[in-house]
Amino acid sequence: MRGSWVVVFWLLSWPGVGWASSQEAPLEASSDDAPPAVSRGPALASEHDWHYLTRLDVTTLALLPRNGAAKSEGFLQVTPTLVVDGGAEFGVNLGAPVRLRLWGGSQGERLIRKEDWDSLSDWGQLVRAFKWGSDEAPWGLWVGALDSYSLLSAHLVRRYSNRSNPDYHPAGGFLTGTLGPLYVEAFASDVLGARLLGAEAEVDLEHVLFGRPRQAGRYTLAVSAVHDGGKGEGSSPQVTLAHLDGTAVVLVRPGFELHLFAGWGGRPGMGGAWGAVAGVGADAETPRLNARLRLEVRRQHGGFRQGFFGPDHELARFHAAGSSGVSSAEVLFPYGASAYAEANVGWDAERLGGLVQRHLSLSWAAEVFTWGRVDADGRLALQLFDRSIELAASALAVGLGQPGTRYLVSGELRWRFAGNLYALGQGGTQLFPEADGALRPGSYASFGLGVDNAR
Repeated sequence: MRGSWVVVFWLLSWPGVGWASSQEAPLEASSDDAPPAVSRGPALASEHDWHYLTRLDVTTLALLPRNGAAKSEGFLQVTPTLVVDGGAEFGVNLGAPVRLRLWGGSQGERLIRKEDWDSLSDWGQLVRAFKWGSDEAPWGLWVGALDSYSLLSAHLVRRYSNRSNPDYHPAGGFLTGTLGPLYVEAFASDVLGARLLGAEAEVDLEHVLFGRPRQAGRYTLAVSAVHDGGKGEGSSPQVTLAHLDGTAVVLVRPGFELHLFAGWGGRPGMGGAWGAVAGVGADAETPRLNARLRLEVRRQHGGFRQGFFGPDHELARFHAAGSSGVSSAEVLFPYGASAYAEANVGWDAERLGGLVQRHLSLSWAAEVFTWGRVDADGRLALQLFDRSIELAASALAVGLGQPGTRYLVSGELRWRFAGNLYALGQGGTQLFPEADGALRPGSYASFGLGVDNAR
């Protein structure tokens, strides 16, 4: 299956399954890495039934500075949600938090927090998810929040989030299409700002050489390119990367695939900035479990690295972790090698319903560099006591072992205690980019109640 479309089903999930990694962005929008090359897309439990959901969350929200340079702020946060799920090839999830000021801020501040709506891109947050078509169809379109998004082979864009900047709320999108042996995916991190743009084209070599195969995508060659124009909620240096990948599925068993891959990439127009990668991936799926594992060995030179556009990119484009105030586009990565590992696991004690019912969801990745740096991020979600209690936690650490290590953590608890009524609490740390490119540390806490028609 193609990993990008998993974003759709997580974002269109019913309450009792959803999470929030920050006050406004659902944690469930994840893509589970670049998946096996053979199969083309997941199947929903129901492909023809229409389902509707309305939800209203009312919470208090406190934004707290961690360095004393800014004042604390308090808000009443009201979040309406409307979901229309038309099955495998159509769905809409609309809703955004409206924050009404209770205390703090500068004198003369408006009632509604201005940073949430001060640019055209911020209006993209009204669309949490819109899907039309699917990866099973000849084409598909998806628009909404991107969280843990990976572009096909994922060697340029891996586990990327377009809302890690707390004051930037764009709607991203991707378009997929299949024509004979060619599969193409193009994406934009901000459909109203056209900031981070990229595409990857994958050719089925067996199809080209010998005609339509019994199993599509066993031997593929792909080329990708991504450009960051440096605009959108602040300016940053432009950067362009390109990559070439080859994949071979070497073992196929019912519910299991093993594949090998290798690739090479660089920064066009920048001499000495290149990298190479080789690795192995395994994918297993049963009615109760799906698991995707990947191990890679990488080589980096100059200003190129695999996974350049990662979970930290919306902050690193202003101030890279471990740097002396320069952006990720200006950091010259030391010559060296690294080992990368990633695991995405979903398990349910009953049966996996579509791709959203999970008693356990775990996503974890780590990269260890030969010159002493470690990057890691992970997410864990649990459903307990007949799914009436949900727990979620996420953590990101960039530049461990080096000066200027960056940490971000968040967590959420939801407790459905009376039919359609539930309590929720969220908290975590944040980094706010400022005009000079510095990152101002802060934290948040939110508590309140919600009601829906899900049960």
